Amino acid sequence: MNNSPIYQSRFESLNCCILVPTYNNQKSLPSVLQDLQLYTKNIVVVNDGSTDSTRAILENFTHLEIKHFPENRGKGAALDYGFKVAADLGYDYAITIDSDGQHYPDDLGVFLNELEEKKADDPEILLVGDRNMGRDGIPGKSSLGNKFSSFWFLVVTGLQLSDTQSGYRLYPLHVVNPIKLYTNKFEYEIEILVKASWRGVEVKNIPIKVLYEENRVTHFRPFWDITRIVLLYMWFVLVSFFYIHPRDKYRQFRDKGFKRFWSEDILISTEPAHKKAAAVALGVFVGMSPFWGFHTLLVFLLAAIFRLNKVIAFIFSNISIPPLIPVIIYASYQMGSLLVGNGVDWELQLNDFDSGAEVLQGLGQYILGSFALAGIAALILWIVFYFLFSVNNQKQVVKP
Repeated sequence: MNNSPIYQSRFESLNCCILVPTYNNQKSLPSVLQDLQLYTKNIVVVNDGSTDSTRAILENFTHLEIKHFPENRGKGAALDYGFKVAADLGYDYAITIDSDGQHYPDDLGVFLNELEEKKADDPEILLVGDRNMGRDGIPGKSSLGNKFSSFWFLVVTGLQLSDTQSGYRLYPLHVVNPIKLYTNKFEYEIEILVKASWRGVEVKNIPIKVLYEENRVTHFRPFWDITRIVLLYMWFVLVSFFYIHPRDKYRQFRDKGFKRFWSEDILISTEPAHKKAAAVALGVFVGMSPFWGFHTLLVFLLAAIFRLNKVIAFIFSNISIPPLIPVIIYASYQMGSLLVGNGVDWELQLNDFDSGAEVLQGLGQYILGSFALAGIAALILWIVFYFLFSVNNQKQVVKP
C-alpha cells in the first residue's frame, strides 16, 4: 500500500517509526496496519505470542519489520523489545499505537507536529495521548483507573497529567532504552513514564481521539493488573519521597545557592501569598508532628494532595533538625500535660516513668501536645508569612 509522501518525509526527517505491539487482535490488526501504511512505511510490529491467526495475518505484511514472540510475555515486554529493535534500525523516536483499533492514525500528525516544534530546543520529550477521559462514552472503569494513576503520578513526580494510561505515545529511544525497567505487563507504561520524568525528560499530554467499541478486545485483567499497578506506585512513593524529591531539591539548592534559591523558588513564586504561607504552615506542622521518620514522605504527599508548593513545604518541614528535636518533644509533652489538666511539670525527669501505665500516659500526652503545638505553630507562621509574602508580591507588581 502506498503511503503519503509528505508524511513519509516527515517520519524520515525526524528519524521516527511506528511501533505496534499486538496480542490476539486478529479482527482489528489488518485494518490498523493498512491504515498506518497510508502515513509511513516505518513500522515495527511485535507479535506477543498470539494464539489466534495473527501470525498468518502478518505474513501479508512481510515488507514491514515483523518480530514474533514464541509465547505471550506481556505488553511491556513487547514494547521493550520493540524499542530496542527500532533503535537497532537507526530510529531515534517511536510512536506506539495499540492494535485494537481504538486509536486514529490521523493523530500521528499531532505527535509529529509537537516533535517538530520541540526537537530543536528539547529533544528529550515523551508525549502521551490525552483521550479526554472525562467525556461521555468512556467506560467508567477506564476513567476511574486513569484518575487513580494520574493522581499518584502527580504525587511521585510533581507533574500533572490528565491521561497516564493511553497507549498512543511518542518515545525518545535514546532515553528509554538505557532505563532499567522491571515490569513487563500493562504497568510497564507507568514505570517508564515515572522513571523518564525522574531523569528530567519532559513528559507531556497531547489531545487525541479515541474509539471505544462495545466488543473491543482487551487483555487488561482488572484485579491482577490493578494490583500490580498499585504495588508499583507504592514502591514509587517510597523511592520518590525518600530519595528523588530530596535529591532534586538539594540539587536545585546546590546549583543556585541559598540566596538565589530563596529568591527564585520561594519569594518570586507566581503562587498567591495565602498558598505559599499555607505551604510554610504545612511544612512546620508535619515537621513538628509525632511521625518521626516519615516527615519527608508526609510533607510531599500532603503538598501534592493540597496542591501546595513542595519546595517551601519541604524546607520548613526540616524544623525538626537534630538540635531542635529534644526541644520539640519536651514542649509537646508539656503542652499535652497542660491540655489534660495536669499543668506544666517543670521538674520532669525520666524516673517519673517507672511503670508501663505511666509510659503510656506520657506517650499519650506527648502525642496530644505534639499535634496541638504543631497546629499553633503552623497557624502563627501562616499569619507571619502571609504578611511577608503579601508585601513581597506587591513589591513585585509595582517593580518597574
